[in-house]
Amino acid sequence: MPQFVHLRLHTEYSLVDSVLRVPALMEAVAAAGMPAVALTDQGNLFAMVKFYRGALAKGLKPIVGVDALLRESGERAEPSRLTLLAKDLAGYRNLTRLVSRAWLEGQQRGVPLLDREWLDPRSTGGLIALSGAREGDVGRALLAGRADEAERLLDGWLTLFGDRYYLEVQRTGRSGEEEYLRGVLGLVAVRPAPVVATNDVRFLSREDFEAHEARVCIHDGALLDDPARPRRYSDQQYLRTPEEMAELFA
Repeated sequence: MPQFVHLRLHTEYSLVDSVLRVPALMEAVAAAGMPAVALTDQGNLFAMVKFYRGALAKGLKPIVGVDALLRESGERAEPSRLTLLAKDLAGYRNLTRLVSRAWLEGQQRGVPLLDREWLDPRSTGGLIALSGAREGDVGRALLAGRADEAERLLDGWLTLFGDRYYLEVQRTGRSGEEEYLRGVLGLVAVRPAPVVATNDVRFLSREDFEAHEARVCIHDGALLDDPARPRRYSDQQYLRTPEEMAELFA
C-alpha cells in the first residue's frame, strides 16, 4: 500500500468552507490505513483539542497546523496563502503566537492576516511551511509568467525555512493547476526544493460537495443556484485514499 498523509485539510471549524467533522475524519483516516493526518483550519486552532484527542484514540499521529493568509502590499491586493505545520513543541508555541497575533494585530475586514515581517528565524522555529500551491506567492508568480519573481520568492522562503519549506502541488480539477504544476517542475529544475502533494481537503467524500457548497454560500451570502457566483472549489477535494493520491500523481 502506498504511504500518504493529508497535510492540508479544513474541518467544520474553518467557518468559511468546510463541512468535515473531526470524529468522521478520524474514522476515515484510520480505515484508509494512513498513519497520521494534519489539521490546518483557516486562521484558527479551534478544533485542536478535539482533533488531538481523536487522533490519539485511533492510534494516529496528529499534526497541528494552520492555513494562514499573508498580507500583500497594495490596498486591493489579495492575501497569499501559506500553510504552517508544527514540527515540535517549539513550533507549536510559535504557531499559537502567530495565530494570536494575526487576530489581535493583523485583522483586515475581520480576516486574520500575517505580516511578512513577523516571520523570522525565531518566530518560525519548529515550523514546516507549505507554499500554498496556486494561492501562494510563488504559485501566483508562476501562473502570471513571472519565473524570475517566483525564483526570488522561493529563495527567500528557503533562506527562512531551509528544508522545512515545500512547494505544494495539487490535482483537484480546478483552473490553473496543471499550468502551475508545470511551472513548479521548471522552477525546481533550476532551484532545487522539496515538493509535496496535497488534496486541499474540505469534505469527507465526493457526495458531500453539495453540502460544502451550501456552507460556502451561507458564508459568502450567495445563492447556491446563482450562475454568477464564484466557483472556488471542486468535488474532488475529498479525503482521497493513499491509493487514489498515488494514482493521481503517478
